[in-house]
Amino acid sequence: MIQLEFITELIFLLGGAVLIIVVSRPLKLPAIVGFLVTGMLIGPSGLDFIQDRELIEMYAELGVVMLLFFIGLEFSISHLRSIWRQMLIGGSAQVVLTTLLVVGIFSLGPFSFGERIFYGFLVALSSTAIALKMLTERGEMDTPQGRLALGVCLFQDFAIVPMIVVTPLLAGGSGGGSWALFNQFGLGLLAITALVFGARFVLPWILRFVAQARIREAFLMVSLLICLLLAHVTAMLGFSYALGAFLAGLIVSESEYSHEVVAEVISFRDLFTSVFFISIGMLLDLSFVADEFVGVIGLSLGIFVLKVGVLLVIGTWLRLSPRSTVIAALTLAQVGEFSFVLAEVGKSATLLNEAGYQFFLAASIFTMIVSPPLIMFSPVIAERAQHMLPIRRLPSEGDVRVTQPLEDHVLIAGYGVNGGNLARVLKETGIPYVILETDPDSGRRAVQDGHPVVFGDVTRREILEKGEIRKARLLVFAISDPPATRSSVKLARMLNPSLFIIVRTRLVAEVDGLMHLGANEVIPEEFETSIEIFMRVLNQYHIPRNVVNAQIKVIRDENYRMLRGLPQTERGLDRVAQLLAGGTSDTFLITDECTAVGRSILELDFRGRTGTTVLAVVRGTDPTISPPPDFRLKVGDILVLVGTHASMDKAFAYLESHAERDGA
Repeated sequence: MIQLEFITELIFLLGGAVLIIVVSRPLKLPAIVGFLVTGMLIGPSGLDFIQDRELIEMYAELGVVMLLFFIGLEFSISHLRSIWRQMLIGGSAQVVLTTLLVVGIFSLGPFSFGERIFYGFLVALSSTAIALKMLTERGEMDTPQGRLALGVCLFQDFAIVPMIVVTPLLAGGSGGGSWALFNQFGLGLLAITALVFGARFVLPWILRFVAQARIREAFLMVSLLICLLLAHVTAMLGFSYALGAFLAGLIVSESEYSHEVVAEVISFRDLFTSVFFISIGMLLDLSFVADEFVGVIGLSLGIFVLKVGVLLVIGTWLRLSPRSTVIAALTLAQVGEFSFVLAEVGKSATLLNEAGYQFFLAASIFTMIVSPPLIMFSPVIAERAQHMLPIRRLPSEGDVRVTQPLEDHVLIAGYGVNGGNLARVLKETGIPYVILETDPDSGRRAVQDGHPVVFGDVTRREILEKGEIRKARLLVFAISDPPATRSSVKLARMLNPSLFIIVRTRLVAEVDGLMHLGANEVIPEEFETSIEIFMRVLNQYHIPRNVVNAQIKVIRDENYRMLRGLPQTERGLDRVAQLLAGGTSDTFLITDECTAVGRSILELDFRGRTGTTVLAVVRGTDPTISPPPDFRLKVGDILVLVGTHASMDKAFAYLESHAERDGA
């Protein structure tokens, strides 16, 4: 009956996970929030579908091990170079400042020094899953606030490992006990270092051997084997299972087969993530929350205020705009998933009693549930808050690096890939322009590249006026920040009604809204990619370039209605139908392997055999229009054929089949 009970509980757990994943998407809620709520409902203090607390903790611990393995897999040194400043400076400052503030606050109570530091660790961590998921869905990963959030989250994900290692030391006694603990820590660290270096040499050989076997399942099995093996070894050395799992992921990520491993285990990552969060929800005692509701809400608000305050200071220190600083602060204000990992370790080390554990668990889950709507409305909050905060101006905001008067010029919002390419083209062609850039690093890079720059947030009136927007001809948005783009388009249209505004966006849903706010052209990246794809497809079917361009013009003139699946106008439908039904022309090069060499137009009989007509023959630089029937072809001649799309395919096959037959 034990097996039956296990299967029954597993059914409830996985069934709840599937239901939440399906329901959360249309509601636009992070699945993590749903998993937490699911755990609370099916757990011992909810509907009591799952009662075995030891089994719940086993699920949670297994989820922790796999989560840290996946974090290690995704941790790449090369990927972090572009955000090293946000990660090393912003991330370390956030963890240290938050921990110190918590230590100071808890020094007012009856807590040991080790407990205070441990509580600081718990509060310092933010939810990588929630923050980055929300930023990705909003298309803000490449914005200043997105880069800061990513950098801080990555630093925290890396810091969780030493935090886990240090936590047992914080619970240690004084004297010989502490010294023995440090000796154990040092010896264990040496052993793990030797293990990691050994694994880095052995693992590539193992993965290469598995790859040669050409069995997909083998990659999955060997990855899980490495994860569990290193987790077990680190546990034997006195460290946590999670540390070994992280090291396993890190080692695998550095191998040449890391992409294959990630592809095989990606589905397991989502499975174990759901198991972990549901397990955390099940561990929460709802009766405790009801009894201590005021205390839980007070602790949650205290965490929000503390973390937002720290991020406001860090964002200002890194010279982010007030708007970006506020959004980043609200994005990282919740407690992170790895705080639950750390809480379990602290509970085992007696740094956290049951009441304190429940207090922390309840407050953490509350911050996670509140965080998604808070992040969703963060641009609106930032718009209002940036004018009230003492950080209203940046040290460099409003600085103008322009050497010539601006008139009839182009304003470029953002110096990323697209903005940089446009600036270089305008510089080469002598068209006057100025870059509006809010990110200090990008702004400095633009100045070093010799471009005129106005430092500041493009959503602010004074920054647009510094760029002489009333005298500008065009404004091009090359930023990946939809809320900022919408706000700035509206402001720019108000300041200069005759301005031509071009907006690049990643989101299809933004097209109509931006046009309504005043944009003249909106270029959605995925639709332009679609256009490029069908251009290449039509070229393979010999559709003339002017016909393809006409089709593209119809699509763009109708604001991508065809690609968006919207009803098209009669003009658009008729025009596309006419273009597709029309004839086409193409060229064919006569090579020395082609049997057309030395044969006449009459002998080849293109019209009778393929339905095409030879419109001209180009020999060298001399074209022969409507060549006579006795015109004989030579190597290097270019045939200009005209006909329908089907007949053109037949003509090419006819000529190529001759070449293949003669060569056989």
